[in-house]
Amino acid sequence: MSIKIMRADAKKNYDHLLEIGRAVVAEQGAEASMRDVARRAGVGIGTLYRHFPTREALLEALLRESFDQLTASASTLEISSSPADALTGWLRAMIALTHSHRGVIASMTAAIASPDSALHASCVMLRASGARLLERAQAEGQARGDIDGTDLLALVSALAWLNDQPPFAARVDHLFDLIASAILVRK
Repeated sequence: MSIKIMRADAKKNYDHLLEIGRAVVAEQGAEASMRDVARRAGVGIGTLYRHFPTREALLEALLRESFDQLTASASTLEISSSPADALTGWLRAMIALTHSHRGVIASMTAAIASPDSALHASCVMLRASGARLLERAQAEGQARGDIDGTDLLALVSALAWLNDQPPFAARVDHLFDLIASAILVRK
């Protein structure tokens, strides 16, 4: 019986740490202080590190649901929309995700190149979902043939970075339209 109480208590602590982590990351961005998370959660740093051994592990837990939703959205778009609309819809959702998690794009792009990263699998899966939509649009002659999933992620990264720069933030929607028109082939 005490094992169930411990598990329920551990789950409660985990959920509380995620809630506080989400708030701290929203304020400070992806480079949020783990000490601030622990302090605000009212736990020792060791307790935080037991649940999340690295900042990346915390980010992965915070982003997992959004990543899963965006990957599932790609599958839905693939069967419910034209290739160009599906790709554009996925790009808009990906940009929105990066804008709602300031600074996360640097961690995401680094994670793709690092199989040991806590974010690696979900970032690779996310890139693959966008690449699949791009390949479909290319096969239908609706997207340029000289770009790939890595290029797509680089363009998303650029827009995410621009959104974090105050002089460019107001122009991100316009810049998105420019990038989308450079990717898509209009007949």
